[in-house]
Amino acid sequence: MNGAAKGAIVGGVFLAMVGGTAYGVYTLVGESGDQGGGTRTSAAPAETASGPVTGKEAAATARAFLAAWAAGDDRTAAELTTDAQAARTAVADYRAKAMVTKAVITPGTADGTTVPFRVEAEIGYGGTTKPLAYDSRLTVVRGVSDGRPLVDWQPSVIHPQLQKDEKLRAGTPASPPVKAVDRNGKELTAEQYPSLRPVLDALRKTYGEKTGGTPGVELWIEPAAQDAPRRSLLTLVEGRPGEIRTVLDADVQAAAEKAVAQHAEASVVAVQPSTGDILAVANHRRDGFNAAMQGRRAPGSTMKIVTAAMLLEKGLVAADRPADCAPSVSWDGKPFRNLDGFSLKGQPFSTSFAKSCNTAFIGLIDEVGDNGALPRVAKEAFGIGLDWKTGIPSQDGSVPVTSGAAAAAEYIGQGPVLMNPLNMASITATARTGVFRQPVLVKASLDGRTLASAPRSLAPGVSAQLVRMMKQAAAPGGTAAGAMSAVGGSDKGAKTGSAEVDGAAAPDSWFTGFRGDVAAAAMVEGGGHGGDSAGPVVATVLNAS
Repeated sequence: MNGAAKGAIVGGVFLAMVGGTAYGVYTLVGESGDQGGGTRTSAAPAETASGPVTGKEAAATARAFLAAWAAGDDRTAAELTTDAQAARTAVADYRAKAMVTKAVITPGTADGTTVPFRVEAEIGYGGTTKPLAYDSRLTVVRGVSDGRPLVDWQPSVIHPQLQKDEKLRAGTPASPPVKAVDRNGKELTAEQYPSLRPVLDALRKTYGEKTGGTPGVELWIEPAAQDAPRRSLLTLVEGRPGEIRTVLDADVQAAAEKAVAQHAEASVVAVQPSTGDILAVANHRRDGFNAAMQGRRAPGSTMKIVTAAMLLEKGLVAADRPADCAPSVSWDGKPFRNLDGFSLKGQPFSTSFAKSCNTAFIGLIDEVGDNGALPRVAKEAFGIGLDWKTGIPSQDGSVPVTSGAAAAAEYIGQGPVLMNPLNMASITATARTGVFRQPVLVKASLDGRTLASAPRSLAPGVSAQLVRMMKQAAAPGGTAAGAMSAVGGSDKGAKTGSAEVDGAAAPDSWFTGFRGDVAAAAMVEGGGHGGDSAGPVVATVLNAS
């Protein structure tokens, strides 16, 4: 604020006047009296203390910070946080670069040291104003150096979608808007398909200037990474969008949206095995991240599809040959056990696959005798790590060459193996047809990009055995039977997975399956067993195809 700034309580509401215009408004419940004028608002008492922050301290600090923010007093607001430099820039930019002309900030009921609040703002640019309302929260912690209660600074305090080093900006973006349509010409909007928002943002960044549209005026999130797309929050003046045709299927996408909405931190992808076309991609996450295509997490026993292919190609197993499934095995001093210590005697390898016997896979690592065998099959036959060009940013999986216990862990999708639902849907598609077809969201003919091509197909007979085993896993007695019982038809198969994550209360839930010419994979962070959380997500998507 400047020397012309002044403030007053009017009807229980604090108004900060900047150049005669109401900029900040902060609801001070139960307080009254003139706050006086001046260039700065009052900071919370600079008392020092030790021990946990009290509720009284949290409330007072939150009240002082929000009042300073609402008044546009970036210096005072910053001094009440754990990162004064970052907070001062963010609060100053809120008005100067996000073009917020007015803000009403109303705190909610504190939950311990966390205080929720609601922001009702107006964005003004070039004579046009539009409202923007959202909820956020802040947490008060004890300052390390002086013991003062301070707001634990995170960009999400300013806006809940802001992540580390991201910024709010308003103006005319470089990329014009795009009108995305599905394979049948039906428009795909973020309003109708909310989890497509990061996908649509990425399509706009990549193809906006190539589709003939003209930009409007918007409020957006400027990403930290230069190659990441801007995320539009509000349109003040409509631009003229150019049209881009995707290979998505609106009906399958709608089912995917509905399925992931049943779980926190859930993601799913559906792929057409005969073409590699991505039919649906959906996420339900607090952070808005496209984990379905860009995530990197251990896939658990869904990785056994690749391991089984490697063992089949080496002739160490066959779907109908007996396989040893002991309760536990040890490799390089590390024990590996089956769930609840179960074992199978005299049963074929297909049953070990269907029941997800860890030891039937890890027990053969000595006979494989080559720690590079699994990474090679993953890359050469399944296309993992071949720099996929789907049309928007994506991660294409990683199965690194390693040794010792980590090499054994890779056999069951733990350790350094990293995948996302897109990768696992593609792996299932390759198992289904025997041939890797790089997944695409937009046809390569649109921009002439070169798609990844695997050096070889799966060895003769391997695909048929993988399909047979996945069908058995989806049948009664298999770990995927519960979820797949809801999927119509008989031409269907699946594989479950659960992946332990350090420090997590429950493992990630993974599930991949196929029906006809559709393969799908889902992951639910902390969802537990694969059939419990991720399984129903995949089943819903397969039924929509």
